[in-house]
Amino acid sequence: MTDCINPTTEEPLGPVELFTSSQIEAALLRSAEGFARWRGVGMAERGRLMKGAAGVLRRDRDQLSRLMAREMGKPLAAGEQEVEKCAWTCDYFADHAAGMLAREAVATEASHSYVRYDPLGVVFAIMPWNFPLWQVFRFAAPALMAGNVGLLKHAPNVPGCARAIERVFREAGFGDGAFASVFLSNEQAAEVIANPIVKAVTLTGSERAGRAVAAEAGAALKKVVLELGGSDPFIVLEDADVQQVARTAATARTINGGQSCIAAKRFIVHESIAEEFEYVMAGAMKALKVGDPLDRATAVGPMARLDLLENLDDQVRRSVAAGARLVCGGKRIAQKGYFYEPTVLADVGPGMAAFDEETFGPVAAIVTCESTDDAVRLANASRFGLGASIWTADIERAEEMAGRIEAGCVFVNGIVKSDARLPFGGVKQSGYGRELSVAGIREFVNVKTVWVK
Repeated sequence: MTDCINPTTEEPLGPVELFTSSQIEAALLRSAEGFARWRGVGMAERGRLMKGAAGVLRRDRDQLSRLMAREMGKPLAAGEQEVEKCAWTCDYFADHAAGMLAREAVATEASHSYVRYDPLGVVFAIMPWNFPLWQVFRFAAPALMAGNVGLLKHAPNVPGCARAIERVFREAGFGDGAFASVFLSNEQAAEVIANPIVKAVTLTGSERAGRAVAAEAGAALKKVVLELGGSDPFIVLEDADVQQVARTAATARTINGGQSCIAAKRFIVHESIAEEFEYVMAGAMKALKVGDPLDRATAVGPMARLDLLENLDDQVRRSVAAGARLVCGGKRIAQKGYFYEPTVLADVGPGMAAFDEETFGPVAAIVTCESTDDAVRLANASRFGLGASIWTADIERAEEMAGRIEAGCVFVNGIVKSDARLPFGGVKQSGYGRELSVAGIREFVNVKTVWVK
């Protein structure tokens, strides 16, 4: 049994009972039976049902947004945007999955030969709390359109979201076993990974969780996709519009209260504009309204859990002790709820917690660079490699830099985001495999060669 806490009020939301062994076995058997049926459903019908899921999401947008606010502190407007993004992604894969998975003819000495893409079966998804709907739908929409079925272990602090997602698919008309949620301990999750009914695993989470899941999946020789942490560099070159980019930087750092793997975290700024950038960004951070996520004026809600707030505060303290300069913020807000001041640290460099570790909250680290090459060196001086952004008027220079930056995605003059049309994932300690786009839908299929003479 686990207890959930409202991060705004610190009031308990009620206990969640973990599944018993018999409940887990029954869920696995239903998923296996569901796959036997679902794989035979035609692509057009799958698409119709997936568009139905999009319709349910849009119908229930307000309810789902309030649920996210209550369970993990997401401001209402951000929650509404998340629901719409999930619905749009359902529509996208409903429209494009057939083309992505169409047979591909290959000329050989055979009468005819081709590649086909067949579903693997039950995909076990271990998902985090920070985008409690989006993280699930960006796996589920392509996986189900490919003919797989989904079994979800969601983060323990968002059980209502887990149940709501299952309900969305059920009300859209997906049959029994096509998608289900299970409430498990980490030990039980390891047993599910090992179960022969499960054919593949996908995880979005921490490095620690990634190592554990990769080890369990590897021991069972099962396909796994890992989307882990990030310490994304936000590179500002000397020809950028400092005023505009610095204000954008504050937004980039505080998306979802800074609790995002692809939020900008290390702001690598050319030394010639660093002072102005720091001044404008700090002003923008201090102007953000922190408060109740149910208040539409709120820009930054509470952190999702007390332990996360305490860890972030420890990282700030260690960074300052190591030589970072506190520009603004730097402490928990003295009120009910897990609120932390939007914070800017300057004079940050390698060896400091704010540079070396992932800061999962509204804390920005400003790092100065001397040149383009120095910016790339600092960007790559991280064990993470998820996303990066470059801000400059010189597009040719930015695209050359993009080729040298060790990250799964590089955005030029734009905030890093996931998009159903583009592959999403990282390198180094940010994980491996890809979600979304044609690359993502083909992660959980059998790429099968057929040769006929």
